Amino acid sequence: MANLIITIDGPAASGKSTVAQLLAKELGASFLDTGAMYRTVTLAAMQDRIDVNNEQKLLSILENRRLEFFPKAGEMGASIDGVDVTRQIRSAEVTANARYIASAVKIREKLVQMQRQFAAGEEKIVTEGRDQGTVAFADADIKFYLTADAAERARRRQAQQRTKGNSESLEKIQKAIAARDKSDRSRPIGPLTVADDAIIVDTTNLSIEQVVEKLLGFVKEKCSGKL
Repeated sequence: MANLIITIDGPAASGKSTVAQLLAKELGASFLDTGAMYRTVTLAAMQDRIDVNNEQKLLSILENRRLEFFPKAGEMGASIDGVDVTRQIRSAEVTANARYIASAVKIREKLVQMQRQFAAGEEKIVTEGRDQGTVAFADADIKFYLTADAAERARRRQAQQRTKGNSESLEKIQKAIAARDKSDRSRPIGPLTVADDAIIVDTTNLSIEQVVEKLLGFVKEKCSGKL
């Protein structure tokens, strides 16, 4: 396992992915975007026209299709059977269906295994998701939980989508985030919860740079011997 493991959990659009990428860059660590893994399985299921509620058929994706993850321009890239799908997995349709994949118990167990295997080959790692500090890496060196009020999270998601040419209404985005939050918190395995030893950071009124600076300060304070 990696010598230094930092987990960043939190609800949708709380800033996890961007903060984790930048923090990893500051620390010279590898970045693990677990959401990309679930989105990639989701896209493969959509390509194969598999019912996202059929867990047994979903498992066949991991057995029969080649899913790979790799660094790409500061983010985590993904491919299916050798085809780069880094952009496709961020589509609104994939986003809407990813929660079903994340709630599939056996799929989640398999992907957690893959996450641990990824960490085993790295010296330092920053990993983000919904259950990284509670399930995947319960013994992480330092755990963060990012949060922000619902209105701000919806605004951020809308701004993100606009940069990609999408133009969903704020109301629709808020409803989608609320549905994702409910699903994340109620699933039977790896629900979205705050680890007992996590440091909670409210990002509502903070810039990305301010959040990264705050987390970096905690890491330097608590993990100086591993940097």
